[in-house]
Amino acid sequence: MAEYKKPKKKLSAAEEQTLAKRQWEAYTRARDHGHLDYVEIAQQCDAFYRGEQWDEADISALDDQGRPALTINTILPTVNTVLGEQSTRRADVQFKPRGNGNQEIAEVLTKLYLQIGDNNKLEWLESQVFADGLIQDRGWFDVRIDFDDHINGEVRVTTKDPLDIVIDPDAKEYDPRTWNEIFETKWMSLEEIEETYGEAQADKLRMIAEVGTTLGADSMEYEEKTYGDTDRDNFHGNDYPHNPEDARALRSIRVVERQHYKLKDCIFYVDPVTGDQRPVPFDWTKKKRESFADDYGLYIVEKKKRAVRWTVTADIVVLHDDWSPYDHFTLVPYFPYWRRGKPFGMVRNLISPQEQLNKISSQELHIVNTTANSGWIVESGSLTGMTADDLEEHGAETGLVLEFNRGSTPPGKIPPNQIPTGLDRIAQKAAQNIKTISGISDAMLGTDGAEVSGIAIQAKQNRGVLMIQVPLDNLKKTRHYLAEKVLNLVQRYYTEERVIQITDESNPFKPREPMAVNQVTPEGQIINDLTIGEYDVVIATAPSRDNYDEVQFAEAIQLRQAGVPIPDDLIVEYSHLARKANIAQRIRQMQGTEPPTPEQAQLAQFEMESRIRSTQLEIAKLEAEVQNLQSSAQLNMAKAQGEAADPQLKVAELQSKIQMKQEELELRERLSGMTNEVRRGQTETQAAAKLATAAMKPTRR
Repeated sequence: MAEYKKPKKKLSAAEEQTLAKRQWEAYTRARDHGHLDYVEIAQQCDAFYRGEQWDEADISALDDQGRPALTINTILPTVNTVLGEQSTRRADVQFKPRGNGNQEIAEVLTKLYLQIGDNNKLEWLESQVFADGLIQDRGWFDVRIDFDDHINGEVRVTTKDPLDIVIDPDAKEYDPRTWNEIFETKWMSLEEIEETYGEAQADKLRMIAEVGTTLGADSMEYEEKTYGDTDRDNFHGNDYPHNPEDARALRSIRVVERQHYKLKDCIFYVDPVTGDQRPVPFDWTKKKRESFADDYGLYIVEKKKRAVRWTVTADIVVLHDDWSPYDHFTLVPYFPYWRRGKPFGMVRNLISPQEQLNKISSQELHIVNTTANSGWIVESGSLTGMTADDLEEHGAETGLVLEFNRGSTPPGKIPPNQIPTGLDRIAQKAAQNIKTISGISDAMLGTDGAEVSGIAIQAKQNRGVLMIQVPLDNLKKTRHYLAEKVLNLVQRYYTEERVIQITDESNPFKPREPMAVNQVTPEGQIINDLTIGEYDVVIATAPSRDNYDEVQFAEAIQLRQAGVPIPDDLIVEYSHLARKANIAQRIRQMQGTEPPTPEQAQLAQFEMESRIRSTQLEIAKLEAEVQNLQSSAQLNMAKAQGEAADPQLKVAELQSKIQMKQEELELRERLSGMTNEVRRGQTETQAAAKLATAAMKPTRR
C-alpha cells in the first residue's frame, strides 16, 4: 500500500512521552476490561488439565486433619479425545479463481500453500493452537514475512502464548479484521530490548529505571531487596545511586506491542475497464508510478483507507511507531466457542464437576480409612499391661489381645461411620456431568461395555462427533482466515522469480520437484505470475495419511470384489508394504502398462526407423531391376514374340514385388504412427491416473 504523505519526522521527547502514555492507557483499558479475569481462569484451566486440581490451602487443611486429597483427572482424557479427533481431520486448502484469476495460477497457489505449510510444520502448530483453545479458551497464530532464511522473505507462521495477547474489549465478531486493536505484551530484559530495538532506547529505559517508573508496578519489575526491604512496591529512591544498598536491580520491563487501525492517505491504480483497483507499491517514486500508469492505461486515485498502525512502547519510551507492512493484523485467532465477544473453551465448564468428583471421592476414601480404626471406649484404669495410648496406637492391628481388670467395664470399640447412602451415586453423577457437558461419550472414549453392539457404538460415536462440531467448525473458520492471510502475503511479497520445491506423491520415485513462479521468459511474459488475479479459499478436511491409506486400501479391495477393475499397482500403492513403489512398478512391467523409459522409447524409435529405411532400400533396388529389364526388352523388340514374352513376365513379377514392398512400407509407417498414438495415449492415461491419485490422496511434502 503506497503512502501518500512524506515520511514522518522524528518525534520530540514530549511527543514520544505523550504517545507512550496514550498507548499505556489503551493497554490498561483493555487489560482491566476482562483480560486479568481471563488470565486467572486460563491458568486454572491449564492446571486442571495437567492434574493440579486442589488449592494449596485446601491440601494443607486436609493434611492437618489426616484426610486424603484425591485427584481423579477425567478432564485429561476428555480433552485428549477431542484433540485426537482434530488430528485425524487435517486441513485440505485449495484456491479457486475469482474475477480475473485463472485455474492454472490457482493450482500453483495451492501447491505453494502446501509448501509453506510444510516449511512451517503447520500441522503441529495447528494442534498446539487447537489445544490452547480447548484448554485456555484462546489460541493464536502469528503470520508475517521472515527474512532469516530467504533474502526476499518467506511466509513464517508461529504460535503465541494466549496469556500474552489482549484482544479489543469492544470486539463483537470472530474475524479480527473487524476489531479496532489488538495487543501483545511480554516482559523483556534491557539486554533483549537493546538487541531488538537499539542501544539508544535501552539507555533511556536505564535512566527511567534509576528513578523509578511513573506508570506503576505493572510497567517495571525489580529484584527483591537484600538489605531489609520492607515495601516491595517502592522503587529506587531519589538518592540513588548514593545509597546503593537501598536500591533493587531492574529485572524486566513490560513491552506493549499494539496493532490498531487508523485512516491513511494511499494511492491506488484503477483499471478503467474493469474498475479493479490495486495499491501502488509503497517504495515507488512519483515518476515511476506515473510512467507505469501511462504504459498500461491506468488511472491513479488518491484516497484515505483504513490501515494498520504498529506501535511498540516500554514504559514511557517509544520503541517503534510506523505503518504496518501488512494489510491486517498479523495475529489469527482460534476460539472454540465465541458468543458476542466472549470466547471460551471446553475445560472452563468442566472445572465444577471435576472438583465435585475429587471431593466426593476423597470423602469416600476417608470414610473407608476410618472404618478400621474408629476408636475405643475404655474405663480409666481398666487395662492391664497397656495404657490407653498403647491401645490407640495398636488398636487397629490384626490379632490384638486386650486384657482388662476383673470387675471393670470391658473396652468397647466405637462403631465406625457408615458411608452415607447415595454418596457413590453423587460421584457417578459428577463423572456423568463431565461427559454430558463436554459431549464426549463412553463410545468416543472407547470405554463402552462388551454388551454394547458394534452398530450401537458406531452410532454413539457419530452422535458424539456432532456434539463437538462447534469447536471443529470454528477451527475451519480459523483455517480460512489463515489461508487468506497467507494468500495476501504471497501476492504482495512473492513478486520476484523464485523456485520452490513441490511434493509429488503420484511419483514415489521422485517425491519432490522444482516449480518456478514469477518466471520471466525471453519474450517478456511472466509464467506463474502470483501477483495477478483474485482467488477464493476453499477449506475441506482430509484424514491423516496413515488412516487415509488404510481407508483407500479397504475401499479398493471392496470395489475389486464388487467387480470394478481396480488396477493391481494402485492397490499395492495403498498398502503398507515396505517397498510398495518397487512392487507396483514390477506389476506394471509384467502387465505391460509401465510406460517406457526415455532410453527405451528412443531405442524403439530407432529400430522402427531402421526397418523403414531397409524397406525403402529394397524398393529402390527392385525399381532399378525393373528399369534394367525394361531396357533389355526394348533392345530385344526385334526378336521373336515368344522370346519377348519372358522379360514382360519378369517385369510384371518385379512390379508385383514393388507393390508388395510399398504396401509393406505403408503398413510400417502406419504401425509407427499407431505406436506413437499408443505412446501418447499411455502418457495421457498416466497423467490422468496421476490426477485421479492426487484427487484420492492428500498432497504431503
